[in-house]
Amino acid sequence: MWDSQTILMIVEGTGATLYMTLVSTLIAYLLGLPVGILLVVSAPGGLKPMKALYKALDVVVNILRSIPFLILLMLIIPFTRFIVGRSYGATATIVPLAIAAAPFVARLVESSLLEVDHGVIEAAQSMGASPGTIIWKVLLAEARVSLIVGGTISLGTILGYSAMAGVVGGGGLGDIAIRYGYHRYQADIMIVTVILLVALVQILQMIGTKLSRKLDRRITG
Repeated sequence: MWDSQTILMIVEGTGATLYMTLVSTLIAYLLGLPVGILLVVSAPGGLKPMKALYKALDVVVNILRSIPFLILLMLIIPFTRFIVGRSYGATATIVPLAIAAAPFVARLVESSLLEVDHGVIEAAQSMGASPGTIIWKVLLAEARVSLIVGGTISLGTILGYSAMAGVVGGGGLGDIAIRYGYHRYQADIMIVTVILLVALVQILQMIGTKLSRKLDRRITG
């Protein structure tokens, strides 16, 4: 029955999903952005080639990306409980979401920065720009549109991960879909949660696309 309590539950679940997605994405970028930059800078032919550092980061990122999210979610339950005091709920889910998304973000950032025209980098070096200046004013500035597109992709991916976390009581729409739609055979709740999840992804995608178009100097008119 769609009474006021059910509607309130759906509204709160939507809010919890957005909370988990946005906070996890922020933390994932705080972790993944520096790693992505280091991968580009330390790579062979980068600004400061460091083979050992590059190999170490490359291996760690590949290993973390290879672990399925549900397995990672359960694997780090003790760590999650240590960080937030419990292993269930929206706040607790942020920990595995951020850890799972960080290597994904690192690869997206690496890919975006590698798209920057090497001639622009060489021009900055010839003018005596320091590595820090090149990273900030050349690499990140020139790749900003691609970085925003990558951020939009990350938001959609993390939102999908947050729904999976419902399997272990992660909170949000995924938790509602599993508890009510699956375990209690309430198909209407399942359908509504799926529609809301799809709608959230589309809204985030639309915002990211508009922002990237606005910042893309190559698009005129």
